[in-house]
Amino acid sequence: MIRVGIGGWNYEPWEESFYPADLAKAKQLEYASRHVTAIEINATFYRTQSAASFKKWAAATPDEFMFSVKAPRAAVQRKDLREAAQSIEWFFNSGVGELGAKLGPIFWQMAPYKKFDAAEMSAYFDMLPEKLGKQRLRHALEVRHASFTDDAFLKLARTRNIAVVTVESEKHPLIIEPTADFAYARLELTQASEPTGYPNAALKKWAQTARGWEKNGDVFLYFISGAKERNPAAAMAMLDILAK
Repeated sequence: MIRVGIGGWNYEPWEESFYPADLAKAKQLEYASRHVTAIEINATFYRTQSAASFKKWAAATPDEFMFSVKAPRAAVQRKDLREAAQSIEWFFNSGVGELGAKLGPIFWQMAPYKKFDAAEMSAYFDMLPEKLGKQRLRHALEVRHASFTDDAFLKLARTRNIAVVTVESEKHPLIIEPTADFAYARLELTQASEPTGYPNAALKKWAQTARGWEKNGDVFLYFISGAKERNPAAAMAMLDILAK
């Protein structure tokens, strides 16, 4: 399945460009989850979220909906990633499992300055749990330094079934090659001048790419950053294209 979504659901400009004028803020997740098929939770990067919050978010969304969850910065943005074990454990004990079947990939975003070190990255991958309770976990890693365009890194990710995130951005390397039994992409070039964020031709091109990835497993495609006010429109336009 190809899931298409946005980052978060509380963004003030969306109250004019996406949400109905009379919609209460408490209903924004419920509304958003019925117009896109996945949401990337970013608040977890900045502070620990409660088990009650995860449970509430799961209850507010449709049965087939999924969340990706961004790992906390203490677990990803360290000088030496081998020191992150306690932060990783704390994160998984925080209550993220309350999302249940709606828990999609865990999203790990490396710092821009982090360079590829094979021994360090291999040890880091060893720390990422395969399961949370009885639930299998899927891990998606975003790298932002050019040194990660190394075949040795892609081979390591493939061996561990870690999805290297495809990021369309002006700042980071573009890695499109799948490395896991699912794919994860973040499209960050939405434009304010485009009603649907991306031109139709660009949306169709990414839809074709996503269909290719889907042959190997689920796809999570997020419109995020860029002209954020356009991201919901971009996600809905992509879903329309895929439906055809």
